Amino acid sequence: MFEQMIYGNSFRSWLISIAIILSAFLLNRIFVWVNKNLIHKITSKTKNRLDDILFKMLESPVLLGIALAAIWFAAERLNLNSGIENFVRKSYRFLIVINITWFVVRFVNALIEEYVQPMANDPDNKKIDSNFLPIIRRTLLGFIWILGFVMALNNVGVNVGTLLASLGIGGLAFALAAQDTLKNIFGGITIFSDHPFRIGDRIIVNGYDGFVEDIGIRSTRIRTLERKLVTIPNYKIVDAFVENVSAEPMRRVLLKIGLTYDTTSKQMTAAMALLKNMPSKIHGIAPTEVNVYFSDFGDFSLGISFIYFIQKEADIASTISAVNLEILQSFNESGLQFAFPTQTIYFEKNAENISN
Repeated sequence: MFEQMIYGNSFRSWLISIAIILSAFLLNRIFVWVNKNLIHKITSKTKNRLDDILFKMLESPVLLGIALAAIWFAAERLNLNSGIENFVRKSYRFLIVINITWFVVRFVNALIEEYVQPMANDPDNKKIDSNFLPIIRRTLLGFIWILGFVMALNNVGVNVGTLLASLGIGGLAFALAAQDTLKNIFGGITIFSDHPFRIGDRIIVNGYDGFVEDIGIRSTRIRTLERKLVTIPNYKIVDAFVENVSAEPMRRVLLKIGLTYDTTSKQMTAAMALLKNMPSKIHGIAPTEVNVYFSDFGDFSLGISFIYFIQKEADIASTISAVNLEILQSFNESGLQFAFPTQTIYFEKNAENISN
């Protein structure tokens, strides 16, 4: 019975080949147990995390490698027709390269998660943007997969040069048909690399004023102050003037105050002194950034320009309101009169016209 021929091989040969494959699965189970109960315990005691990552990422590719090797030896010892043997050899060469590429991808991805991701999540770190990291990861891993796939094809005798030339022509046609999409993609890469703003920043772009909710590879979403969600293509943001309100160290406020023309020079000096003393009364104003000057003789008022800066941590609206209330109260207490649009008309009559 063991010598009975089945598809050009004895029953004994088929049983041995099947036993080799089954032994590979048993060996895989043993390897998993050893890695989990012995190697993992040893590497967990070391201070270096690299060995833990290496053995963790190596497990699955090793299991696949053992299975491929078993299938290879099982097929090699059988007398198969030339077509099947050629298919098995090419498949084995292709899958071995893909398996190695898989390990490299898993290892690189683990290194990014272990070392790079914590740096990106650190708020004090400004070198790596957590928003840009997923794109870097996908681009790097995609490049490794493409390189491994090309090497695998070359390993089985495929003319990679001809294939790449064909892909180049197809890629050119695709690029012409998707110009706007490509512009948005490159615009997204520009935003991530230049860091004009981050998620959560308040920006003003193309007439929209709001907070950045998401930065994608194609578009950026902004929640306006009216609570409307606006989606702007990235290439339009790259070509526009972007004002990052959140990045300002302080908010500059220019206030024009007009006093009546019957204000004396002494009262004008007192008014400017009250304004210069404003940082000591209102919390949130930078004390060294106050500028007050008698700016102009207006049509119906004497103008004072009051420039002050609101510190970044202060509430802008509340600080402006507090400053205005303090000016109103202190000027009223000092008897300083705010001007309002008025016009005085003088009539002159000569003596001859009066006598007539």
